Amino acid sequence: MIQGNQLRDAMISASNVLAGQKQQVDELNIFPVPDGDTGTNMSMTFSAAARELARLGEPTISQTADTASSALLRGARGNSGVILSLLFRGFSKGLKGKTEADGADLAAALTLGVEAAYKAVMKPTEGTILTVAREAAEKGVAASKTDTSVNAIWAVICEEAEASLQRTPELLPVLKKAGVVDAGGQGLCIIFRAMQDVFNGNPIVQGDTAVSTAPVQKSASAAGSFEADITFTYCTEFIVARDKACTKDPLKLRAYLETIGDCVVVVDDEEIIKVHVHTNDPGKALSKGVEYGAFETVKVENMRIQHENAAWIPEEEQAPAAPARVEPDEEFGFVAVAAGDGLQALFTDLGCSQVVSGGQTMNPSTDDILNAIEATPAKVVYVLPNNKNIILAAEQAVPLADRTVHVLPTRTIPQGVSAMLNFDPDAEVQDNLNAMMKAADNVSSGSITFAARDSDYENRAIKEGDILALDNGKLSFTDSSVDHAVVKLTKNMAAARRSAGKDVAFVTLMYGEGITEEAANAAKEAIAAKLGNDVEITVLAGGQPVYYYFISIE
Repeated sequence: MIQGNQLRDAMISASNVLAGQKQQVDELNIFPVPDGDTGTNMSMTFSAAARELARLGEPTISQTADTASSALLRGARGNSGVILSLLFRGFSKGLKGKTEADGADLAAALTLGVEAAYKAVMKPTEGTILTVAREAAEKGVAASKTDTSVNAIWAVICEEAEASLQRTPELLPVLKKAGVVDAGGQGLCIIFRAMQDVFNGNPIVQGDTAVSTAPVQKSASAAGSFEADITFTYCTEFIVARDKACTKDPLKLRAYLETIGDCVVVVDDEEIIKVHVHTNDPGKALSKGVEYGAFETVKVENMRIQHENAAWIPEEEQAPAAPARVEPDEEFGFVAVAAGDGLQALFTDLGCSQVVSGGQTMNPSTDDILNAIEATPAKVVYVLPNNKNIILAAEQAVPLADRTVHVLPTRTIPQGVSAMLNFDPDAEVQDNLNAMMKAADNVSSGSITFAARDSDYENRAIKEGDILALDNGKLSFTDSSVDHAVVKLTKNMAAARRSAGKDVAFVTLMYGEGITEEAANAAKEAIAAKLGNDVEITVLAGGQPVYYYFISIE
């Protein structure tokens, strides 16, 4: 049997182990687009639970599971983080009311978690974290019929999870082509195995991300005092292999970084530029750095999380305050997710009361979205995630909110903009939902970014730093020039629409950091020459990090 403090310690240790291995999990992601990767999202989600668990004194196993479930739900980031939270939400239901648990209890609880996760995902895909969790739970339940000890059953669960993980390439051909296993499944195996170590009597894994399990006293510590001095949250480091054709002076890179952060170090020679900066927007640093060449290494660490995990930090010294809750005294309101001053201003102009900062490079948590919903003075709130990896987190906020919430599954910024433009204040809620999503689905969305890692994707050899042209989220082609890629992609997208019998009347180019207004206008002129004078082309300064352009065609 295990008690609540053992489960607490096991989950805290698992959080620390996962934090140390998140980069290896991130590297299993097949698609090389720079985004909120699986390992990072799972680690940030699980660390939310670890921080709350560290505050418990001598809990029952039910109390431990409940605390973890609540924190995971609110801290869930990205699809992998949401699925992880759902697994442990069901897990907590299986342990409800128990003071201790044996191996059979744990296997049965994990089975409930698997059921919850499968129900929440609209189209469950086998060969993912879902399969790994399901097969591990099934094997654990079967083994518990002959041996109910925790050590025996959890060992079976770990062994089957790892065996299932190795089978994921047989279920997902894209994994087999890339020669990797599923990233989410790998993250889950790391968690299970780290928990097993503590169940077996080993101490909590400590380190830079260690969390104290001692009862928390509400007094400032040395770590808390240091945290108060942290002006910029993210320690960002990268090495750029210098582009021989680039004539830009690295001193200009240093000067720019000093405008967005502190502790700036830029060291260069003929081959590389090595950068260190503390900033609140690592995307800006990365976008500027890639102008000088291809990345060799990239590392972003959240210093607040590191120091929260080292010791308790008073609430007022933690990350930026959430928007204040307001009474719902209006009939309807909107929340959108977007990164970049220009895009955030655009959604505000379109009528959004709250714009959550986030997107591909930093997926907001369920709690971030929930806070924005409750800061919207409306009885009915429409949420536009504008990213496929944020939709699940937004949906988890619906039952937590104190007002009616509808999540429109917008997968791109252009879809979100089109949905907002098609809202009718005089229409019924369901009519608006239908009209807004119909408009969103009619938009062709393109984007230009860069490869964050080497990859063999869809039989294409992609090198880190290559320019990627994405058509509705799918890789269309790679290029060496942003200017050439944006024109080519827009032309291809327009041709595809016309061949499908769809109109090409409006094109909007939303340019991001690192793209000048002059370059965007030059792209507009080049696109106009390709598409003809009957197409209206608009250029907007989106300011988004990492993505050079978002393209919308209607």
